[in-house]
Amino acid sequence: MAKRWWMSVLAPCVFGLILLTGWWLTTAPGTIPSFLLPTPLAVGRELWDGLVTYADMWPYIGVTVVEALGGCLLGLVVAVPLAVLIYKVRIVSAAVVPFLGATQAIPAIALAQLLILWVGYGLGSIVLLCALMVFFPILVSSVVGLRHIDRDIIAAAQVDGAGSVAMLIEIEIPLALHTILAGVRNGFTLSVTGAVVGEMVMGGSGLGTLLTIQRDSFNTAGMFASIIVLALLAALIYSLVAFAERRWSAITETPTKGET
Repeated sequence: MAKRWWMSVLAPCVFGLILLTGWWLTTAPGTIPSFLLPTPLAVGRELWDGLVTYADMWPYIGVTVVEALGGCLLGLVVAVPLAVLIYKVRIVSAAVVPFLGATQAIPAIALAQLLILWVGYGLGSIVLLCALMVFFPILVSSVVGLRHIDRDIIAAAQVDGAGSVAMLIEIEIPLALHTILAGVRNGFTLSVTGAVVGEMVMGGSGLGTLLTIQRDSFNTAGMFASIIVLALLAALIYSLVAFAERRWSAITETPTKGET
C-alpha cells in the first residue's frame, strides 16, 4: 500500500519535471517569440506576482470557484433523482436514454448563447451553464451504477420485505455510490471549464475574464499562469471527489475470510 502511495506521488512529479524541462529547452535559445511561447521563468513570475506579491488573482479565483461549485451542486441535486427515476420507471427510461448521448455532444459555447437569451448575463447564467456541463456525466454514471447492482441482492431484500423507498436508500444507492461518485468526479472537473466559457461569453469577474484581459493585452505569460491555476482548481476538485470515493470504498469493503 505504501509502495503504491509513493508511486502515485512520485510518478506525476517526475512526469511534470520532464514536461517542464522540455518546455525550458524549447524556449531557452530565444528563437520563439515570448508572445507565442513564454519561458517557464516568465510564467512562474506571473504566478508569483498574481498569487503572492500583488495577490490580484485571488478575487478572480474566488469568483470562478463560487460559480463552479454552485453549478456542481445544482447539477448533482437534479441528476441523481432523475437517474433514480430512469432506473425505476421503464417508460421514463425508454423515453430519455436515447437522448443522453446526443446531449453530451452539445458544445458549451452553444449552450452559453442560449442561456444569454433565456436568463441574461451574469452569475446566475454562468452557474446554470456549469450545472448543465456537470449534469449529464453524473446522470449517465448514476444510471449505469444503479442498473449494474447485483439482482440477487435486490431479490433477497425483497424477500425480507424491504419497501421500495427503504431499499433505494439503504441498499441500491449505497451499492451504486462508487459509480455515482465516478460520474461526480468527472462531471465536477468540467464545472471549471463551464465557468471559464461562461465568463468569456456572458461576462463576469472570474478567471475567464482575466484570461480575456490578458489575451487583449498580449500577456501570454499571464495567460499561461491563469491556465495553470485553472488546471490546479480542476485537479483539486477531482482529487477531493476521488478521495471521497476511495474512503467510501474502504468503508464498504467487506474483508474476505482469512484476512487480518
